[in-house]
Amino acid sequence: MRFASAAQLLVIALSGVAVYSFVAAARDGERRRQCTTLCHLAPDYAARNRLAPDFELPSLEGRKVKLSEFRGKTVILNFWTKTCRPCLEEMPSIADLSRSLKREHPDIVVVTVTTDDSAEDARGTLQSVLGPETPFVTLVDSEGDVVNGRYGTKLYPETWFIDKNGVIRARFDGPRDWSSPLAVDFASSLSEPSSCPVEFGQRGASGPGAAVCEDVAGLPCRS
Repeated sequence: MRFASAAQLLVIALSGVAVYSFVAAARDGERRRQCTTLCHLAPDYAARNRLAPDFELPSLEGRKVKLSEFRGKTVILNFWTKTCRPCLEEMPSIADLSRSLKREHPDIVVVTVTTDDSAEDARGTLQSVLGPETPFVTLVDSEGDVVNGRYGTKLYPETWFIDKNGVIRARFDGPRDWSSPLAVDFASSLSEPSSCPVEFGQRGASGPGAAVCEDVAGLPCRS
């Protein structure tokens, strides 16, 4: 009788270990799924605790536009100026990204902000780079009050990913190829709750999931 009870307890214990291992493996798999894109993109900043500063700026058409008007949508916010060659070289891929999102993800919008002197100035620059069609919203911050003042941007281009709740989820300093599928995947992932416990800062990836970045993207991580 005692032997049977001990055997039953052993079976229960082994079953518990098996269930725990299965749940842990499933959790690790989901963490990898949600973090892989972020790890490969390796932003200069990533977190989930800062609201994007709201602002109001004129569009190329002269309409006043607030960032908060896009609440409920993921916003890709790009800062540029015509004297920044990397900005102009990056611009076609920003346009490709915007076209792709319009077709497949209408809940994501691309907004660019230029510090050029006027709407006419910005319009001429965009036409020279992209042709007659500009597939994203462009706002003019001629005084730099928003770009330099509220967002602290000093070097261009700079691109921010803001989720539908207005929270800054990532910042990328310098030009990127935004026509990459990774950009679309990351933007679309911000429309759903994330269980990716990885943050990025000056020292690279950190947080409970930082080891995922080291594993899938070869990035150094810190605890």
